[in-house]
Order: sequence, then structure tokens, then C-alpha cells
Amino acid sequence: MSRLSSDLLRSARRASGFTQQEVARRSGVPQSVLSAYERGRRQPSFTAVARILEACGFRLAVRADLDVARAGALLPQLLGLTDALPKRRRGELTYPRLT
Repeated sequence: MSRLSSDLLRSARRASGFTQQEVARRSGVPQSVLSAYERGRRQPSFTAVARILEACGFRLAVRADLDVARAGALLPQLLGLTDALPKRRRGELTYPRLT
């Protein structure tokens, strides 16, 4: 969820027109922590995501219609499909020369 939450928080803040400092003040989350969330360097809690989104003028809604039993039954099939995908051998990592 780290990538998802970082993109969500950054997009919400930009859409609101607020700076990180303003969102930090409104949400009670330190600006340095908010920056780490937006960069994907820290994983926010559900509560922190909700507070930050609210500070940006959005409301986080959770769908309660998820069929957990069905999702649990489909998970092994999904994992089996990912194992069946062809694997591409990757060579050594190379880096461009800096000039």
C-alpha cells in the first residue's frame, strides 16, 4: 500500500492547493512525516491517511461490501497465476556514466 498511499496523499494535497506545511498544520501530522509519506519512505496508518485526506478537504470512505471468503478463495489462484508467468532473467545492473 505504500505506493498507493503515497500517490493518494500527494494527489489529494496537490488537488487541495495546500502546501505540505499547511496540510501538516491542519492534520496534526509533522511536515517531515507528511513528506516521508508522500515519498513512500514511511507507511502511514489508516488513521493518518484519513486525517491527512480530511485536512485536504476529502473524506475517506471504506467499502464494507468486500466478500472476504471469496477473496480468500481466489488468492491461491491468483498466486498460482503469478508463479506461472514466465520469468525473465535479469543481467547485472549497469549505471550510466556521469559526465
